[in-house]
Amino acid sequence: QVQLAESGGGSVQAGGSLRLSCAASAYTYSRNCMAWFRQAPGKEREGVASINKYALTRYGDSVKDRFTISKDNANNALYLQMNSLKPEDTAVYYCAAADSLLCTLQASMNYWGQGTQVTVSS
Repeated sequence: QVQLAESGGGSVQAGGSLRLSCAASAYTYSRNCMAWFRQAPGKEREGVASINKYALTRYGDSVKDRFTISKDNANNALYLQMNSLKPEDTAVYYCAAADSLLCTLQASMNYWGQGTQVTVSS
């Protein structure tokens, strides 16, 4: 069963923090790669962070040193801790999973969640 369900989005002021969660089915969580993407209005979807089954992480340049991706094996969950948020972080954030070990932010994802809105005000 394929399942990815994001939660934790909301509105926050610039400089604030949010933690996004993604609840995955056992099947989806066992994929080789899990990642967070985002899409702002009028912009292309952008890779934010990824983590492979060996816990190797990658981050987009715009979020490096501010965001942290992590996995919780006990709960089949993926997280994105977002600190020092900026108005340009405003977007719908998506959890995704892929069969590929490549797990770069440009890799094609096989499975997608429905997204959660993050809005950062100045």
